[in-house]
Amino acid sequence: MKQRSPMIGTVEALPHRVAALLNRKIASGDLNPGARLPTEQQLSEEFGVSRNVVREAIAQLRADGIVEARQGVGAFVLAPEQRAAIRIDREALADIGNMERLFELRCILEVESATLAAARREQKHLDAIKAALDRMSGEERWEEGSIDADLAFHREIAQATDNPYIHTFISFVCEQIRRSIHYARLTNPLHDLVEVNVGEHVRIYEALVAGDPAAAGTAMRAHIIGAANRVGVSLPLGDRPKAAVRKPRIEQS
Repeated sequence: MKQRSPMIGTVEALPHRVAALLNRKIASGDLNPGARLPTEQQLSEEFGVSRNVVREAIAQLRADGIVEARQGVGAFVLAPEQRAAIRIDREALADIGNMERLFELRCILEVESATLAAARREQKHLDAIKAALDRMSGEERWEEGSIDADLAFHREIAQATDNPYIHTFISFVCEQIRRSIHYARLTNPLHDLVEVNVGEHVRIYEALVAGDPAAAGTAMRAHIIGAANRVGVSLPLGDRPKAAVRKPRIEQS
């Protein structure tokens, strides 16, 4: 019987764990673009799992667009520009450096998304954004539902850009930040956190209602920098704007 590597842990989805470990080797440069993966037998011995588990893990990497299989030769690492799919290893986000990179990506995508949305939004978009904001500031604000509403708020702004590619990318990123919202709620006084977070979203919404692209981008940037600070990440994007805790006042649109 093989001795399972301690890297694998005890999670039951072994193919997923092996795929995640291989993905980290690729991300760290241990396996460079163009490199051939070790054979199934070599990986089976390295991780202490069966060849079937390794085969499923490689199939997952292939489905994620990270490697390509060449018949009779093996599986090869694709360069980032060759990949047909985007994947972020959620467990890698436990590393503060990776979390910082994720927030940098959010800033790049979502500031421009808010700017475009302010110029292109229609009443149906404002209604959907307002509905998400109402959930965030209503009875659900202390519950899991407020996190769903928070992510919906950002997805609806992306929808208002009238650019399906922006919506696709931001929807993907939103699911990656769910863990950071949970962490912020565990490590900050919940009442203060909710008040400040809702207040930041209100300012974004008000700028969208006003149709002010510059104000919408500024408000979104302030929110993302604030959200990063609340999980211990300092973005190298200038000083964090000071956000006073206040009761949100939401104008009916």
